Parts: sequence; structure tokens; C-alpha cells
Amino acid sequence: MTHDTHEPESCERRPPGRRTVLAAMGALPVLTTTASASAKGTSRTAAPTTAFVDPAARRQTIRGFGGMTHAAWIGDLTAAQRDTAFGTGEGRLGLSVLRLPVPENRADWSRDVATARRAAELGAAVFASPWNPPAHMVETFVHGSRTDARRLRHDMYGAYARHLNDFNGFLRNHGVNLYGISVQNEPDYAHDWTWWTPGELVRFLRENAGSLGTRVIAPESFNYTKTVSDPILDDPAALANVDIIGTHLYGTPVRNFPYPLFKQKGAGKELWMTEVYHPDSTSSADLWPQALDVAEHLHHAMVDAEFQAYVWWYIRRSYGLLREDGHLSKRGACMAHFARFVRPGYVRIEATATPAPNVYVSAYRGSSSVVVVATNKTTSPVSQQFTLKRGTASRVSSWLTDASRNVALQGTDGLSNGSFTAMLPARSVTTFVTA
Repeated sequence: MTHDTHEPESCERRPPGRRTVLAAMGALPVLTTTASASAKGTSRTAAPTTAFVDPAARRQTIRGFGGMTHAAWIGDLTAAQRDTAFGTGEGRLGLSVLRLPVPENRADWSRDVATARRAAELGAAVFASPWNPPAHMVETFVHGSRTDARRLRHDMYGAYARHLNDFNGFLRNHGVNLYGISVQNEPDYAHDWTWWTPGELVRFLRENAGSLGTRVIAPESFNYTKTVSDPILDDPAALANVDIIGTHLYGTPVRNFPYPLFKQKGAGKELWMTEVYHPDSTSSADLWPQALDVAEHLHHAMVDAEFQAYVWWYIRRSYGLLREDGHLSKRGACMAHFARFVRPGYVRIEATATPAPNVYVSAYRGSSSVVVVATNKTTSPVSQQFTLKRGTASRVSSWLTDASRNVALQGTDGLSNGSFTAMLPARSVTTFVTA
């Protein structure tokens, strides 16, 4: 996508050949409660083990699940679509985070206000990311084979900080208190916007970010390139002026999701995934079972990466969470299994992540309930036992998405000594909520 006011008709977020599909998906074995043949019919799979959930074993605090609006490029959400995106009732997405662009021109700052205000009214945290500074702050330079690459002039760092502060103030005056503001969208993939080196980011954070009047997000690398964020974590002065380490997950294999340096040096900071679409931008969001990849990706983002927020690219798109007609897509239904039920302030708790091959479980604790999200990517139903350690819940309700249903309420069952057994239909995602 370019920085122009209209998105090219021939492509989506970026030229299709420039993105690699996330390398997290494998073959889909057939699984039953006993051993059964794999998808290729050549191997056997063991029965699932009990999925233990430990509410006392706390992990990261969840800030929310969200998406992007960009009225200049794809048009604004309608009033009804805003309520579908950020509402929490039946048929809603339940998003609790909204990402906006920071337009380089002040005349464009009002474009996304209506959606931002409604999202905030419905309880969402709103943050913003810039693609470019104002034109007079930018200079061209040679970057590889490019002779017209753009960067922020070093003598304009202070002016750029004031620009970001002014945008924050503009939104505040229009009823939206930004949760945070980013320094730059994808500074390491800036073919159509503004480049920043890790050293330039560190310099801006050290010398200028302390003046920003909201939380500061950096660096928003396009595929979680740690060499972009490591220098921030390694510089105490820069790190002191950062509140959220943000990243995107385009082409990032699951093996690169963990971030040991953040665990070592990021105390008091938040870790957000601020943009992705998955697995591609060319398929329909209703293609099944491909849409189930979204549920698995969310699982790994919560469990392996331990992100506190997960933010989709365009909320409404043919490959998005809402279809162009504003109705929930299959990808959106998979997101809703997390977003509607795992609310801001919930804490991820320890759970048996893979009780069987291609069955993924994560769990979260609220003030009065435990939420368990289970994804079955196999081609057979799985009878799965869940046990809550030291749990006091007496009943559990469940919601299901599969080929024919979208976040459909399945009813309420009792627990026995903190345990229950549920049938996970083939190629499905189920959310369980205790009471």
C-alpha cells in the first residue's frame, strides 16, 4: 500500500509477492479419543491428554484484541459496523483496541474521529501510528538501490514530537483519549513511507519521546525483527521513554515469537502485536477451514509470544474480520472467540497448550470467571477433558465456530471436582466460560 490518499486497486496491504505466509501451519492429522490415522493415513496419533488449567499461574495481562480503520484508504466504518466491531453481544466482534493512522497533514486529522469516538464510547483503547511526518520535515537519501528513500531530518526531531503531540491533543479535544502513539509504522519496511534506522529510533526516544503526552509505542517492525527493537531494550535512556514495545507479525515463524530480551529487560513495559492479517490478503475471509488458521495464530501470539494485545489490519475487508457488507466473517468469528470473552484486564493463566497434536488450548482469568479457548484443527472430533486446578466454578457455558456456525452458543454444563469433558468438533474453535 502506498502513502497516497487512495489505495491501489491492484493490490492490498503490500505487493503480494513481498509477504511470506506465516510458517506456523502443518498437515492436519485425523484425531479421535484413541489413536487414529493421520491426514496422510500413514501414522497413528495418541489420545488427547487432560488439559489442565491453573488459575494461580498468572502470565501476561491482556490489553485487548483489535483492528485498524483507515478512512482515507478504504473508507470509514458505518455506524452499524462500528457497533458490530466493538460491541460484545451476539453477532459482535468484541474488539477492545482500535488503531488509527496519524495523517501527515493536519487537514486530514478528522477523518477517523467518528470511528475512534464510538470505539472509545464502547470501551476500546485507541492508539495511532504515523506513516510519514509532514513533508517539510522529510529529506531523501540513498537506501540500497533507492535514491529517493525518505527519512526524518535530524534537525526536525523536536518538531516531529510536537506534531505527534498536536495530533494527540486534537483527538483529546474531539472526545478521544489516545492510549498511546507510535513513533513510526514499520520503519524497517518503508518502501512507500519513512525509513528509520534502529539508531535513529533510539536517538528520538532518548531525546524527544519524553515530551509526548501519551504512552509511546516503538518500533513496530514489520516482521518482529529483533535487531530493530533490541537497541531500544539495551539503551536505558531510550527504554525509559517507551511504554509499549510494538511489532507486526508478517512472515514471522512461530519459533521467533518468544522474546527473551524483553523478558530480561522489559519490566514495566507492555508487549503488543500492532498489525497483521493472516494467512493472506487474497483469500476470502469466509474460506473454511483456512479461516481457522486465525484461531491458531492467536493462540501462538498469546501463548508463545505472550503478547498483551493482538491487532488486525483493516477491520472491514474481503479478507478481514468484517466482510465488506459489515457482517462477521469466518476469520472474524475466530477472532471473536478471544475478543468477546477475553476482556481488557484479564490475565492469561497456565494451561496445557497442546493436549493433542493440532489441538490448541489457552486460558484466561477474569474477576469471576475463567475463559478457555480450544482450537481443533484435526479432521475428526476430539473428546477433550479440562481440569481447573483449585477451581470453585460449578458450571461452564460454551460457544462454537465451525464450518456451519459462527460463535454459536452451545449451552451450559456442570463441572465435577473442577473438571468437564467437551466434544471439540472437527476443524472448530470453542470458547468455554466458567461461572
